[in-house]
Amino acid sequence: MCGIAGFIHFGGKPACPEVIRRMTDAIRHRGPDGEGQFIDGAFGLGHRRLAIIDLSDAGSQPMHDSEKRYVISYNGELYNYRTLRKTLQAKGHRFRSETDTEVVLAAYAEWGAAALERFNGMFAFAVWDRIERRLFLARDRYGIKPLYYTIADNAFIFASEIKAMLEYPSCEAALDQNALIEYFTFQNFFSDATLFRSISIVPPGTYMHIPANGDDHVSAPHLPIRYWDYDFREPESALAEDAYIDRLDELLTQALRRNLVSDVEIGCYLSGGMDTGTLTALAARAIPYVKTYTVGFDITSASGVELAYDERSTAEYMSYLFKTEHYEMVLKSGDMERCMEQLVWHLEEPRVGQSYPNFYAAKLASSFAPVVISGAGSDELFGGYPWRYYRAVVNNDFEHYVDKYYQFWQRLMDDDTIKRLFSPLPDALSRVRPRDIMRNVYHRHAGELTSPEDYINHSLYFEAKTFLHGLLVVEDKLSMAHSLETRVPFLDNDLVDFAMSVPVHCKLGNLGEVVRLNENEPGAKTERYYNKTRDGKLILRKAMSRFIPETVTQKKKQGFSAPDASWFRGESIDYVRSRLLPGSARIYDFMDRKETRRLVEDHLSGRCNRRLLLWSLLCFEEWCRRFL
Repeated sequence: MCGIAGFIHFGGKPACPEVIRRMTDAIRHRGPDGEGQFIDGAFGLGHRRLAIIDLSDAGSQPMHDSEKRYVISYNGELYNYRTLRKTLQAKGHRFRSETDTEVVLAAYAEWGAAALERFNGMFAFAVWDRIERRLFLARDRYGIKPLYYTIADNAFIFASEIKAMLEYPSCEAALDQNALIEYFTFQNFFSDATLFRSISIVPPGTYMHIPANGDDHVSAPHLPIRYWDYDFREPESALAEDAYIDRLDELLTQALRRNLVSDVEIGCYLSGGMDTGTLTALAARAIPYVKTYTVGFDITSASGVELAYDERSTAEYMSYLFKTEHYEMVLKSGDMERCMEQLVWHLEEPRVGQSYPNFYAAKLASSFAPVVISGAGSDELFGGYPWRYYRAVVNNDFEHYVDKYYQFWQRLMDDDTIKRLFSPLPDALSRVRPRDIMRNVYHRHAGELTSPEDYINHSLYFEAKTFLHGLLVVEDKLSMAHSLETRVPFLDNDLVDFAMSVPVHCKLGNLGEVVRLNENEPGAKTERYYNKTRDGKLILRKAMSRFIPETVTQKKKQGFSAPDASWFRGESIDYVRSRLLPGSARIYDFMDRKETRRLVEDHLSGRCNRRLLLWSLLCFEEWCRRFL
């Protein structure tokens, strides 16, 4: 796992090695094991290395192919690289190292962009063609590894993290007001925007060609070209349930085995849930006394549903069952403010949820091994959030569906509140249409829909494209802040392809009754199905029961969250007030002071739960202080 950075000057101005070095130094945490730079006229390319496969100097980057035509800076892990290596050797390619990097480079030399369709893994990389004088950028199917780009002062600039790009002399940090409204609607970015004006993220499953002519003058970069997309669908003829369970068992075991390829030690996150529990159970078969990590919460001052947020006892029980070497950390009120400055610096762009527990989890895991296995992706693939999908299963047409789902996905505030809060930004308010941003996620999925299952599959598509992507960006940034590589076996290509073809009735058990309620009894009676239940991921629960206790597979869905609703009103109330209520707060350069204070006091007084909004406001305040 590594960090990449580079640029091409317009007009042929020679690339400066010192600029490349500053860019890669800014992301040293992504690769403390080595660095390298490459200059070719107006093109500069840099790399920071975290050595995971082939720890020798043969794995150093930027790396040339044997013909010296191509040079690559690569961030990722290709789990099928050994199979591809044999195929490429049969075609005459020779290898000097045991790295997957060299396989990626040879595959690109052999197949060009079509090589991406053969890759099973997580990656973001840049390849420079010294003959064609053309840059190629690509990102993995799901967006596990990040990659950003911009054009500034006659240069095309790209990097794994935005902070590296800001080291380029003319790339300055400025707020994108449109993106700010998008974020405070969804607590995420559904487009390729970031909070930084003119800096975009390369969308998952896409690549870009950035050509230069003989004078190293770069033409306008082509828009990202999509090579893969999710396609959740009902099968033409469904299999028996047992057949799906057997196939899922086989694919999950295969995916975990592929993710254990490494020349360094690998550990596992172990929460109290079934996803990490199952992956730990499988890993324990291959790694005796595998190290496992759990972050729990001090719930002394918690109340209500937050009393269940600490899952250490279940994790300890599974550690006992699987004979793992187990380590724990307990977060208390006050841990958030202690890490906020560092967290926002690494996160760069706030995304979904209250992510500081992830920061501490990565810190814990990185103390023992440079690689950790995560359970991310299972919920989005197998229907882990039924209370979301059930809000839009009966609709008149696609646009009606978008209207209903949009109301739910305004995670922080509705349209009217947005208009009041951002009244100091009238131009941005007139430009931004959040509902249209959401609708545009379905760039090729707006066909005729005829059944509730069609709408459920559209919801699964939407959440994989947006919510999961946000989680993956957060996971990458906060793990790499501690030089830790996170692997996600649920996003193995074969497992994802299978999951998209599993019929809805194998994922959700209450769909029929929810449809009836939506059709005949709209109103309060449907709310019981919008709450967290044991519905969802049915096929996965049954397959996982072969590995972990039924008491775990049948638990209610529990997210990885701290009891911040209570903490914000209790031990952290002074911190919240000191950051968000003074007139000198930086957020008031962009937000209405009266409306902001009303929303904050709504939570602090106990009138309503706005913990997600308070977290987002705190993040944005720190972002303004750190970057602007």
